[in-house]
Amino acid sequence: MSTKKMVLEALDEVEDPELHLSIVELGLVYDVRFEEKDGTIHAEVDLTLTSPGCPAAPEIMAAAHRAALNAVESVHINLVWTPRWDPKIHASEDARMDMGIWD
Repeated sequence: MSTKKMVLEALDEVEDPELHLSIVELGLVYDVRFEEKDGTIHAEVDLTLTSPGCPAAPEIMAAAHRAALNAVESVHINLVWTPRWDPKIHASEDARMDMGIWD
């Protein structure tokens, strides 16, 4: 059975093409939920981007979809904007350090 941890591990392989950091480490993955549909485990992934005008949006969403399929049979990537991404709040300590954000 797939777990949230398994999906997050798969998504950790996806990098933001501009920042060259994992979307998980950046805190862009807000939630992973599961439901069963016709005997298949389906995952719903809430994903945001660093900015609403992110030019790499289609590339990141497609890469996240492909990566999540390594952990589940069916997945949908939901692009969400709430809450607005803030690296000081959402990014891991390592990612903040890599971006030069010092608390």
